[in-house]
Amino acid sequence: MNSLSYLDLHRELSQDIDAEIAAALERLDPASATARTAVAELLEQRKLKYPISVLPLLVHGAETGFPEPAVPISAVHLLWWTSACHLDDLADGNGSAASDGLTENETLLASVIAGNILPVQIILSQRVPESVHGELLTEIVNGSIAAADGQMADMRGDAAGATRGSVIETYRGKSGAPYGMITAMAAILSGTKCERVELWREFGYVFGIIWQLFNDQEDILSGRNEDLANGTVTYLLACAVEDAAPESRGRILDLCAAAGRSRQARGELAGLLRAPALLDRYRADIDGYRDEAHRLLDELGGDEVYLPVLRQLVDNSARMLLEPDLAPDNARDGAPGATTGAS
Repeated sequence: MNSLSYLDLHRELSQDIDAEIAAALERLDPASATARTAVAELLEQRKLKYPISVLPLLVHGAETGFPEPAVPISAVHLLWWTSACHLDDLADGNGSAASDGLTENETLLASVIAGNILPVQIILSQRVPESVHGELLTEIVNGSIAAADGQMADMRGDAAGATRGSVIETYRGKSGAPYGMITAMAAILSGTKCERVELWREFGYVFGIIWQLFNDQEDILSGRNEDLANGTVTYLLACAVEDAAPESRGRILDLCAAAGRSRQARGELAGLLRAPALLDRYRADIDGYRDEAHRLLDELGGDEVYLPVLRQLVDNSARMLLEPDLAPDNARDGAPGATTGAS
């Protein structure tokens, strides 16, 4: 058991998570066949690349030694993020976000059901005291509102006024809040004390920031540069703007303004974001969040089988993926790099 990995755990319980979601769809009113079909199609079309549904399993395992009771929370996590990914695509004006056979409006409605209605239904179907139902539902409500607030802050991001601190505050909402929500829910379900629930929530917030930094790097590595095209102010971009000399800062902001319509501008800006000195600082910051996540796990302690797996998940998520771009300026035309994709 000591050699358990989070991928092992995912392989072991992924079918149970899928069965939990299938059961939730079946519990929909028979008159809601259209909605059921639309949600099922949405879930089939957007398969998340990484096994993020293991996180609540690991939290519950760390608390009790048994991850299996958290399968319903993992189902909630998977539904929530599938919905969020579709809604994010639609908000970015990505027409291709519509699932095959669904219009954009149908995709929107199916995403609302998947990310809001089904999670509530799954929680209410659990055989736990009403007080636990209430706590879990409160987490969904508060976590979803905080995530939406962070996402709206992200949409309103302005590169000229961005700082490391302002972007991390946004990340703490749009990515940290959903992870904090789900780690707190798993802890609540385990029956642990309120103080530990709060520590698990904070761990989730920090892990969500780490995961967003991982996602940001993958977007650059893929060559898609969707963040630059959409005008998203990432942490790396904020680092570049904050650290740049005045004349360089002006050039970066000009490229930001042009990136939405110019592939060449996106390619040049992506190259500037891979300057060695900038990446050295970025690597140090990622290491800092990794260390904070480990500090929280040290404080929490827990089952000797599942706590090391949580550490493994943190370390793999906090990897530094980017390397300096040594290509000459005239080669930075947006040509794709290693395509890794994003979750």
